[in-house]
Amino acid sequence: MPTSMPGETAAPTPATVAVAEALAMPPAPKGEPAGERGSWRRGEAPGPAAPPDLRLDRPAGRFPKFLRRPESIPAPLLCLTAMFLVQTGIALSKPLFGPLGVSGTTFLRLGFAAVILLAVTRPRLRDKRPRDLAAAALLGMASAGMTFLFAGAVDRLPMGTAATIEFLGPLAVALVFARRASHLLWALLAAAGVALLTLLGGGDGGGSLDPVGLLFAFGAAACYALYILFTDKVGAAFQGFQGLAVSMTVGAITLAPFGLGEAWHGLTAPDASPVVLLASVAGVSLLLPVIPYALEMTALRRMPQRVFSVLVSLEPAVSALVGLVVLGQLLGVPQLAGIGCVVAASVGATLTGRR
Repeated sequence: MPTSMPGETAAPTPATVAVAEALAMPPAPKGEPAGERGSWRRGEAPGPAAPPDLRLDRPAGRFPKFLRRPESIPAPLLCLTAMFLVQTGIALSKPLFGPLGVSGTTFLRLGFAAVILLAVTRPRLRDKRPRDLAAAALLGMASAGMTFLFAGAVDRLPMGTAATIEFLGPLAVALVFARRASHLLWALLAAAGVALLTLLGGGDGGGSLDPVGLLFAFGAAACYALYILFTDKVGAAFQGFQGLAVSMTVGAITLAPFGLGEAWHGLTAPDASPVVLLASVAGVSLLLPVIPYALEMTALRRMPQRVFSVLVSLEPAVSALVGLVVLGQLLGVPQLAGIGCVVAASVGATLTGRR
């Protein structure tokens, strides 16, 4: 490793300069989701997130007609539909963890989503500055970490519990940028919710929660916070879903060393049905992220940012409901109360935040 003598300043490499510029890039104006889970922008006043004549197929390729022209569907319904699709995709991924493993399933899902988005958006990279590409790469790595760690949490914890702990990431970002002493109350309410979830058992079984699963969930929350911050930067540099396609590709490459071998082992096992497994993963990749984020982008352009943020705050509750219906995961009263506390804290922080 190169070293410098005392008093000398080591010349920064092009890679470190690009990363530093990406971190210093100002936040984007509110508008389009750019990350694997979708996101929302911080802004000074609620309002439409983008001009109403901006169409999905102009900068980002051509989506099916029903994704490009859902004008007759209310924007809040589009947002809720997207959340249910995301959580359903997560729930349907869990049965694949057995034959393909957590890392193998996550790698294949990101890989399929990256291929679909690259084909649809055809991102142009020649005119992008190094700091733009660095921001997209950092977003992809944060997204890969968030996706893998959350999958590991869902494999060991009830979905509602895992999603609520993970949601502490964006909630922490919202509280940090609120800069109001009164928001300490919302932070305490969220902390109370997490205490109810983590200290009072794992639902209908009455046992304690898996500590490794909890570690995965809190790790996913940290990656979620980083992902929110980098989404703003990538959204400023890329049009439409081009940033999502680039970051998804980086995310798949990041997970390849961990998931490629496990996925190959599962697909080539003597009793495996590789065509069925690959078809299942491809279907899940459509549920998360391709279709939901087309719906979220449309909703963002037709509703105030604050309303969108309040609706997104319902994600832990939606996750608990999907976990019950799809996976039969029944949560106890303390767990439901914990989810309610975190949802209430997020809604309160959004409604009382400075705009």
